[in-house]
Amino acid sequence: METAASARVDLPVQPVHVAIIMDGNGRWAKARGLPRTAGHKRGAEAVRRTVECAREMGISYLTLYAFSSENWKRPEGEVSDLMGLLRLYLRNEVKTLHKNGIRLRIIGDRSRLGPDIVSLIEESEAKTAANSAMTLVLALSYGGRQEIVAAARALAADVAAGRLDVAQVDEEALSARLFTADIPDPDMIIRTSGEQRISNFLLWQCAYAELVFLDVLWPDFSRDHLIAAIRDFHGRERRFGATGG
Repeated sequence: METAASARVDLPVQPVHVAIIMDGNGRWAKARGLPRTAGHKRGAEAVRRTVECAREMGISYLTLYAFSSENWKRPEGEVSDLMGLLRLYLRNEVKTLHKNGIRLRIIGDRSRLGPDIVSLIEESEAKTAANSAMTLVLALSYGGRQEIVAAARALAADVAAGRLDVAQVDEEALSARLFTADIPDPDMIIRTSGEQRISNFLLWQCAYAELVFLDVLWPDFSRDHLIAAIRDFHGRERRFGATGG
């Protein structure tokens, strides 16, 4: 295994928070005449590689879009297979995450997940809560619009109950009611597979994120792809709307 120093190569300071839309498992499998499940399994291996590399490179937060709100519309068999892979990940990988000082956080609508999965999530989050080497955020049953609606409802309830004045409803108040309230906004969002869209991912949080689209299917995503994306990130001027182009 590479050391942290060698993994950083000659890159400048790493972005604090990298988020990835992991796309292309199905196409990877189809191109090889394999069932979609095979693509998801290889995708899980790419997750392991990416988490390891991100930690070695000194990235503080890594968010992976693992299962969207819209993914519930997929065929029942595929959803069942994905939930099975999730169970395996939570049972088998959390020990490794904990050993490497990685905190696990899950964001999304847990009400649609099976009770056993929710229990595994709670156990995993509790076990790794004190870790500080890196925070791995998995977005499960997650949708950006749904998250904003839930935050707006929470604000409305607080106003109706008299806990909050209407004049106090601002960006900070809404951000505090998002799943990511204690997580910094992403500096960069990577999407694999060549598609160039956000797909309902971190819509509020990505306001000033740099977007990097890579023409590689997720199961083939490697350390070199992550480094290339970060090089791209460092080649951009981030003005946050302060100056004109």
